Amino acid sequence: MLATALSVVFPLNSARALDWGGLAKKGAGAAATGARDKAAKEVNARLLAEARKNQCSFKTDSDELAAGCDKKLKNLANSLVEAKKRLSVAGVTSFKFEVSGHTDSSGKPEHNKELSGKRAAVIERELVARGIPKSEIVAIGMGSDRPLVTPDNTPAKKAKNRRYEIQVRF
Repeated sequence: MLATALSVVFPLNSARALDWGGLAKKGAGAAATGARDKAAKEVNARLLAEARKNQCSFKTDSDELAAGCDKKLKNLANSLVEAKKRLSVAGVTSFKFEVSGHTDSSGKPEHNKELSGKRAAVIERELVARGIPKSEIVAIGMGSDRPLVTPDNTPAKKAKNRRYEIQVRF
């Protein structure tokens, strides 16, 4: 009678048998994804804070860095090294650091997109010069598409929107 009851709950034919190994792999994969996502969330919060704290200025309408950025860029590179360590501990090995450049709303959108891309590329080059492998960084220009403050109708608000951000992407 026990065998009959078990065969009703767990069919004995192999075509309908549960794949315990597959379920275990799915569970392990979900746990790994959860750890990766948690690590990425922590790392991204830290990178955003560090990028805001270590913002370098650019000359007006240019991708040329203003004077006084060396220490900030060194701090930023150190933050990326620490982020890599945190990701490694979480088992994350395949990622890129995305440097996104942003502008204020002044000027034409096409020009802002191009300028923000050039500025992001400058930050990328500076980080590579400070030891971050080029293969781990990608630079993109966002133009004025993702402002921090709106409207940016004062010099102070415009300055907040002219920035770069760094995030980890998979």
